[in-house]
Amino acid sequence: MTDVPRSLVWNREEIESPCVQICVIHPETRLCTGCARSIDEIGGWSRMSADERRIIMAELPKRDAAPKGRRGGRAARLKR
Repeated sequence: MTDVPRSLVWNREEIESPCVQICVIHPETRLCTGCARSIDEIGGWSRMSADERRIIMAELPKRDAAPKGRRGGRAARLKR
């Protein structure tokens, strides 16, 4: 085996995952409440090219993974 510096072996030009280990898919938006990716994006992340990942990473701040408003509480239940 050649003497290649360890820093060169582990130096990767890939975007890290945006995962924050809060993996819950919101039922309405179908996005992860932790990272705002879709289930398809999460599942395919390791097979995506760096460019595909960059595109998704750029879109994530614009996504609303979970609606901020309340669902209605007692008033909504009474209307049913």
